[in-house]
Amino acid sequence: MKKFFIAVTVLALICLWAVSQQNSSTIIIYSSMEQFRGEALQEQLNEEFPDLHVKVVYASTGKSAAKLSVEGEKTDADIIVGLETGYMTRVIDIMASMSHLSAINYIDEFNPSIFYNQAVIWERYGGSLIINTDVLKKYDLPQPKTYQDLLNPIYKDKIAMPDPKSSGTGYFFYKSLVNEFGVDGALDYFDALHPNIKQFTESGSGPIKLLNQGEIAIAMGMTFQAVNEINKGMPFELVFPELGSPYNTSATSMLKGRENDPDVVQVYTYIINEAFIIDKDLYSPEQVYKDQVNKIEKYPEHIPYANMEGIHSIDEKDRLLEQWKY
Repeated sequence: MKKFFIAVTVLALICLWAVSQQNSSTIIIYSSMEQFRGEALQEQLNEEFPDLHVKVVYASTGKSAAKLSVEGEKTDADIIVGLETGYMTRVIDIMASMSHLSAINYIDEFNPSIFYNQAVIWERYGGSLIINTDVLKKYDLPQPKTYQDLLNPIYKDKIAMPDPKSSGTGYFFYKSLVNEFGVDGALDYFDALHPNIKQFTESGSGPIKLLNQGEIAIAMGMTFQAVNEINKGMPFELVFPELGSPYNTSATSMLKGRENDPDVVQVYTYIINEAFIIDKDLYSPEQVYKDQVNKIEKYPEHIPYANMEGIHSIDEKDRLLEQWKY
């Protein structure tokens, strides 16, 4: 019996060693993109690097940022993709200075120098008022054109917006109005809007899901998600508010110390140059680099953008969310 236990113990140690060796050779990528986009990235990496073990792991923006803040350079991730820019600035000190590997000719406002060359922009994602025209017709409602229109009592329980405390989409709508009206003015606006809100959803995609189900007529949501639904045949129309499309950005980087691993470097180089272009072509086309061509059917061109000054400041975000009461 003693020999049996010794044999089992040895076998277990061998298995643990094998697992540790496998894990140590795995290149781990945290992706905060929608899961279908992360899955597409995984397929691209599998095809491009068949001899490497690369794993794309979905990690929501908040969870990814919290994990990186606690674990620092010792985290198991090697590469971070699509982390909201404000959170990236919070953890930028643990990122390697590798932006020189990028061959992308970014527009001036998104030059990697904004991250001290320790990260590169992954995407810009903007918002709009998304209208379900069938629901408007059902209730004989006019199509709203402005933020002020949304305050009309005829839209009671017909609007949904993401909660700024849990959604970056909700926050950029909030921040856009703060930049235009000041904090008190923006909070007064949302006090007036609140009776017309059916739900402040937890996720940025929540309002569009309600719109799909016909539970609301108007969603304050992400433009690229709306266009995706339009291309599937949904009766949606986009309205850009008079202040312009609110937006935020996400960023991609490599953890410090990983620049010494040539496999990680070649995967990172591919992501920020090749996979980056594929993602813009197929999923998130709003302009971040010069000569960018929008290839998505029915995607609006020449989008008017809102004043988003301060959108990347986490301290500002914390301050504003403390005052959000819904």
